[in-house]
Amino acid sequence: MKKQAFLTAGLTLLALALVVIGSLRGEDTVVWRKAVNICMECIGLG
Repeated sequence: MKKQAFLTAGLTLLALALVVIGSLRGEDTVVWRKAVNICMECIGLG
């Protein structure tokens, strides 16, 4: 049980670190822009 808890905590911290690194590199803006464009195309406004 402890091994699974450490694995879960480690993977959560890794994921959080990768999100922060991506955000610092400005990738969140790119993802947001692509999401908006896809949504606009889906509803026929783009």
